[in-house]
Amino acid sequence: MRAKPLAGLTVLDLTRLLPGPMCTQHLADLGADVLKVEDPAGGDYARWMGQRQKVNSTSFLLFNRNKRSLTLDLKKPEAQQILLKLAADADIVVEGFRPGVADRLGVGYAAVRALNPKVVYASITGYGQDGPWAQRAGHDMNYLAHAGVLDQTGTAGGPPALSNFQIADLAGGSLSAVMGILAALVDAQRTGQGRHVDVAMTDCVLAHTVVALSTLNAGQGAEPRGQGRLSGGQPNYGVYETADGRWLAVGALEQKFWSAFCAAIGTPELEGLGYATGAEGERVRAAVAERVRARPLADWAAVFAGVDACVSPVLTPEEALESEQARGRGLVVEHDHPVEGPVRQYAFPIRMTDFAFSIDRPAPMQGEHTAEVLAGLGYGPEELARLKAEGVV
Repeated sequence: MRAKPLAGLTVLDLTRLLPGPMCTQHLADLGADVLKVEDPAGGDYARWMGQRQKVNSTSFLLFNRNKRSLTLDLKKPEAQQILLKLAADADIVVEGFRPGVADRLGVGYAAVRALNPKVVYASITGYGQDGPWAQRAGHDMNYLAHAGVLDQTGTAGGPPALSNFQIADLAGGSLSAVMGILAALVDAQRTGQGRHVDVAMTDCVLAHTVVALSTLNAGQGAEPRGQGRLSGGQPNYGVYETADGRWLAVGALEQKFWSAFCAAIGTPELEGLGYATGAEGERVRAAVAERVRARPLADWAAVFAGVDACVSPVLTPEEALESEQARGRGLVVEHDHPVEGPVRQYAFPIRMTDFAFSIDRPAPMQGEHTAEVLAGLGYGPEELARLKAEGVV
């Protein structure tokens, strides 16, 4: 088996909560040595937010595996010098402070680049390093609100709906950052010159609202919530309630799928009306809803198991974890954490040749590797004791 794709690369992770840590976990799963730098006091807020398994939160354990943890109080000059020593040999630095904070701490892009011109330095923020909103605070729902996504999410006539999938944090933050980092890394290896990667979660979400923009470009106003082509406005693309209060997801956009769907539920008269809108669309949806509501979800799942129609039962999270797809693809793994005990988590989801995902390190305890990292920089036991006494680490 070949080495993992990012083996030999070093990442300094200065981030907290979800977007940055999930980004760096992807890099760690791909083989990078990720050093998580935390404040000696509270550490990463995700450690204690939400339900705890034993010491750390169940959330923290899911997006901090395969990393080491070093504590540094970056408000102290000596801690800043330690970080710069590490950054001088790092390939990637990822931070999630508000714009200007890293510079004020003496560990911003300019300071790191002066020591390491090849470094790829990524900053993940809500609104970017410049622009009128750069200093605004925010969370996932705020970024979705500003990007116009929240307005479009929900059912017709209802309020904007929040999703339990953090779209801006994960798609706009984590995944966009990984894309930018890897692109800059390829260039750095080719030219010897790194880059500052500026990831604004609002920008990255807005730039992917292509369906809404296509409607606007067609000279129409924005489609009302729950009434767009892909948000419930067409009979052939929506969710329908079953007899037992569960839901069936119908994604039969193409005519061949809609025809197969209509045949399976016994409504051949609706075969040409999958794209109906307005009053006719309401009539078709009502007819489909009545038919689907006549049987429980298990019955419909059995009916459509052999029908090629893009129809799926809406699974609960528990059911999704136990599905034959998740099991067949090895998406759910369990790992024994030496402190927390068994931790169920998702495997790295992307497959490639000559690569096998593995959990080589459980999510680290706060500062677990501080002594190890400092020893690597040449600090002896007496110096480490002094740094601890002075609150530097």
